[in-house]
Amino acid sequence: MKTIESFLVDHTVLMPGVYVSRIDGDIVTYDLRLRRPNVEPVLENDSIHTIEHLFATYVRNSAHSGNIIYFGPMGCRTGFYFIVRGMSNAEVLVLVKETVAFIAEYNGEIPGTTAAECGNYRDHSLPKAKKDAQRYATELKEIFVENMQY
Repeated sequence: MKTIESFLVDHTVLMPGVYVSRIDGDIVTYDLRLRRPNVEPVLENDSIHTIEHLFATYVRNSAHSGNIIYFGPMGCRTGFYFIVRGMSNAEVLVLVKETVAFIAEYNGEIPGTTAAECGNYRDHSLPKAKKDAQRYATELKEIFVENMQY
């Protein structure tokens, strides 16, 4: 089989940040890297799950809701994929920073955490998600749109 493009990225040099992973017409996949691959401990599942619920809910309720295609975790547990259409890198970066800040400060109920709404509704940790979001928010202060390509 042909090697897919994401496996051609040298993961030994990736740092936490926001990267453009691929462009398909007006659809752009962003790599939101929260951990340095193969160096730092990976994200814990309950934190990942909570970040996924909060991030997806927030962006789908934002002014850009019509541009959001997907938000979900990477299998390697070092970050997330964020897929949008019709948004500039600058708009995405603002939305990511805004959403991460929202998660870092969130104190309410985690949306979608009943048995009827979620396939693994017990596997959540708001304290861990907030801690991971706070760390990522600090790292994003150093990221600039011009540095978003791999």
